[in-house]
Amino acid sequence: MKKLKMGIIGVGGIAQGRHIPTFKELEEQVEIIGLQDINYELAQTVARKFNVPKVYENYEQMFDDVDAVTICTPNKFHCDISVSALKAGVHVFCEKPMAMQVDECQQMIQAAKQADKLLAIGYHYRFTDAAIRSKLAIDDSVVGEALVIRVQALRRRKVPGWGVFTNKSLQGGGSLIDYGCHYLDLALWLLGEVHPVNVLGKTYNKLSKIPNQLNEWGDINHQTFDVDDHVTSFITFDDGSSMQFECSWSANIKEDKMHISISGVDGGLNVYPFETYAPKYGTFVTETADAEHNEQVAARRQALNFINSCLGNEQLIVQPEEALRVNTIIEAIYQSDRRGEAINLNK
Repeated sequence: MKKLKMGIIGVGGIAQGRHIPTFKELEEQVEIIGLQDINYELAQTVARKFNVPKVYENYEQMFDDVDAVTICTPNKFHCDISVSALKAGVHVFCEKPMAMQVDECQQMIQAAKQADKLLAIGYHYRFTDAAIRSKLAIDDSVVGEALVIRVQALRRRKVPGWGVFTNKSLQGGGSLIDYGCHYLDLALWLLGEVHPVNVLGKTYNKLSKIPNQLNEWGDINHQTFDVDDHVTSFITFDDGSSMQFECSWSANIKEDKMHISISGVDGGLNVYPFETYAPKYGTFVTETADAEHNEQVAARRQALNFINSCLGNEQLIVQPEEALRVNTIIEAIYQSDRRGEAINLNK
């Protein structure tokens, strides 16, 4: 059986915590050929830890040795590295978000098409049981025509105090582009072929700019904090449906909340926990099923989908054009906040 030869670019937390261990579990299908990071010594340390044979001083050096690369760098570098790899004839798996700007996403898609190579984006929430069951229910017309979508991705005082998550120049934003993007992608995937037409957004970061804030995920520098820690938005789509969206790293709430629900003409659906609602038999019927949100399981499924797609045995679950749609909304929310008005995406 042919193995996919993989290179890892960027060896920080997401690489060590998810992608490298997952690929190591799948050694019958994929072989990690080498690692590269701007911190060469760190790459050497990680290579020894995971028994990876090669460490490269720059990512271009690995292209001749691999079939695919997994990009785990700060968002600022997603576009340039992806385009370079694709032009070199290498498949790309890029961590979410796709890039910092919509035009960068478009460059990546164009490069993939010209090279006839795969470009996958790491929206692994789609691969959870909760997401899969929800998609099957929607495809079975449980909801019918969707009307209102409600999305909440709220953490209680959990601003990431490590890495570069609060560095706007490297990440492009905060809670929205890092965390809320997962929920936007999942909600849009459940809705299907809909396209945003109008976006009204507001961003906040007042809590994280106050000294000595209580934060469960490490210390943050309130003086240099320049990204969003709370975002609200109202989005309308070309089919007439609308979405109420909210995300936060630092909400003053009782407990973390992850919520996606869809109210439609024929019924309703809730993702966490998985439930469907419909008027039946002269009453209101609620149906439930076991459907976990297990990110470890999802990571393995995501990796297998990318591996098998590169080997020509599957189709990518997350298409780059879908990831572009997420970035389009993210960019419009930030733009709406700066301008103080709704953004019409049809102009």
